[in-house]
Amino acid sequence: MSRIAIIPARGGSKRIPRKNIKDFCGKPMISHSIETAKKSGLFDDIIVSTDSNEIAEVSITYGANVPFWRPEELADDFAMTWDVMAHAVNWLRENLEELLVVCCIYATAPFIQKDDLIKSYDIFKTNKWNFVFSATSS
Repeated sequence: MSRIAIIPARGGSKRIPRKNIKDFCGKPMISHSIETAKKSGLFDDIIVSTDSNEIAEVSITYGANVPFWRPEELADDFAMTWDVMAHAVNWLRENLEELLVVCCIYATAPFIQKDDLIKSYDIFKTNKWNFVFSATSS
C-alpha cells in the first residue's frame, strides 16, 4: 500500500506565466513543494500531474516522478483540483499497487513545512476523518 503526494502543476497560467517554475528564493517554485514532501519522509512517491514538458523536467530534476501526462481537458483555466486529483488517483490505481494515502500539495506553496505535513498525517491516521486540509488565520 502506497502513500503518494500528488502535486498538480499545469503549464498554462495566464496571470503569471510559468508560475510553477518561476524562480522563488533561488529555486523553481515547485521545487520547494517537492523537497518538503521528500523531507517529511511520509511518501513512497511524489507525483507531479502536468501538461508541460518544462514543468516535468524541473520536477524530475528535484526528485518527483511524472508517470503520466495530464489530459488537455484538465489543463485549462476551468480545471478543478478535485478533477485533476481524481484523474491522478485513477491512473495510480490502474498502474500501481493499492493506495493507502493520497496527499495534494500545491506547486505554489513554497512555505509548506514538513512538520505541517507530518501533523496532518497524524490527524488523518486517527481514522476520525476522511480528509484533512490546512488553513490559517490572518
